[in-house]
Amino acid sequence: MAKPNDNNDSSSVIEIRTEEIQDFDAQVKKFKEGKWDEIAFQAFRLKQGVYGQRQPDAQMVRVKAPFGGLSAIQLEALGEVAEKYAPLGKGHVTTRENIQYHHVPIQDTPKLMEILGDAGLSTREACGNTVRNVTGCPLAGVCEKEPFDVTPYAGAYARYFLRHQFTQALPRKIKTAFSGCESDCAITSIHDIGFLPVIKNGEHGFKMVVGGGTSIMPKLAPTLYEFVDLNNYLKITEAVLRIFHRSDELRKNRMKARIKFLIARIGIDEFREMVEEELQKEWAQKSFDPTSLLFIDDEEADAPKIPNESTQSPNGDASQFERWLSTNVQTQKQSEYMVVTVKLPLGDINSKQFYQLADLTRKYSNARCRLSHQQNLVIRWVPTTKLYDLWLELKNIGFAESEAHRITDVVSCPGTDSCKLGITSSMGLGRAVTEKLKEIDSGDALVNKMHVKMSGCPNGCGQHHIADIGMHGAAGRGASGQIPAYEFFVAGSYAPGNPQLGQRLKTKIPAKLVPEMLEKIIDFYKENRNDEEEFGAFVSRVGVSTLEPILQQSSVKEVGELNRETIDTYIDWDKTIIYKLERGEGECAI
Repeated sequence: MAKPNDNNDSSSVIEIRTEEIQDFDAQVKKFKEGKWDEIAFQAFRLKQGVYGQRQPDAQMVRVKAPFGGLSAIQLEALGEVAEKYAPLGKGHVTTRENIQYHHVPIQDTPKLMEILGDAGLSTREACGNTVRNVTGCPLAGVCEKEPFDVTPYAGAYARYFLRHQFTQALPRKIKTAFSGCESDCAITSIHDIGFLPVIKNGEHGFKMVVGGGTSIMPKLAPTLYEFVDLNNYLKITEAVLRIFHRSDELRKNRMKARIKFLIARIGIDEFREMVEEELQKEWAQKSFDPTSLLFIDDEEADAPKIPNESTQSPNGDASQFERWLSTNVQTQKQSEYMVVTVKLPLGDINSKQFYQLADLTRKYSNARCRLSHQQNLVIRWVPTTKLYDLWLELKNIGFAESEAHRITDVVSCPGTDSCKLGITSSMGLGRAVTEKLKEIDSGDALVNKMHVKMSGCPNGCGQHHIADIGMHGAAGRGASGQIPAYEFFVAGSYAPGNPQLGQRLKTKIPAKLVPEMLEKIIDFYKENRNDEEEFGAFVSRVGVSTLEPILQQSSVKEVGELNRETIDTYIDWDKTIIYKLERGEGECAI
């Protein structure tokens, strides 16, 4: 089995089929010649990871990174694609540990896929009604608290369900996550299917949850089984997917066709009975031993040797370096190695930085890295004595910013920059919010622990439902017409053992006033909290209704007629024209 190191130019977790790329190229040409029905072609290209944008003749291409894993060679391929085929010259890391390219002409997508395929990366089933990219905890394999490394089993899952007969035309998509320990860093609770490692009476297995999700009717996933042994986790998942596949009533309304709607309607106990009945059928009597599918990768064998001492020592930048150590660096269970989180501003990496990051993984790690749901990049196996050297080089390429995992580590989806379903410019707001948060007292530990996330529409690609303060785009109505606005959600959380969905505040706030309102909410919390009271506990104590008056005086209803004083409020972030809601038909349900 291919191993992702520098002696291998093919490190694919999932099988790359050249003939599929060649066929896609042929079908694109036929489509351009008018030989394909447009709706039928949509379904075809979505399965290949190509998603239509709001801009005519432009595509978003989504690249899967199973469990977030990437090799140095793959980073270079991603950089080559960004350089040659992405008009913006960059890639975007998503909360699902994918890499997306925007504004790509359809005729360029096959050439893009060839470059990625040669490096072992695929876009296959990254979109459409399929089993999407399998996400994982970026600490899997090095976490001090993990019962065992879930990476091989996440890889086996990705391999087994790719091109599976029951995953090509599901009622809707299936999102899966594998967490490495009870901290649930991959947030299984908001996934359609999730796995947490468990050892029971000496046997390795998983706690399995099913039916979580955000967007319309956000739900936390209930537990299907407290323990599923490793020889059966694929079989039980297939039973779940077979039941979901034949749920014809879900297909009648694609907006409510996710598996969470089925489980919410019948209950997890009845759903479990359906699974038990499905497991009695003939298909389930064969062996589902995952051994032949496991992704085996001895990362430690390629880890850099521990040098006796650092080649450099902090000088005038010692305080900056120490701050970075406190926020971006974690210990790993292997002695004398550390985990470094590279904070990617809103998940963006330009073409040159892909190459530079590849070089850094070779020089300071084992030519590997992982992506995280926080839209960051994680380098493991860094010798403790090399941390300062690595920080200096990250600083040179624009990635030495501290405070990963802190309030300034803002998450956002692309919003109206590219998405058909986008209502507002969430990326523009993300930049404005980040600058505002940098002004807030960085010495307040409780504020620093908070998370801020935003989505350009209610679908929740920015995971705003689980933020301390989250928001999604909405169209408001002022005295002279539509205003780009946001609805706020507070006290969401993905804290270990206690995930919470945020509670909505009733007032819509103009987009341009969101940074100011965010600051007011934080100030109110600082002034009225009890000692050591975290934000979620504070909201639970005082109630959501206590926060709503903070926003009401700045609601869209208070915006006056369009004039010189109000015109900025009628314009979205990073835009130059008066706002107008332009929302196309999304392709997720095609």
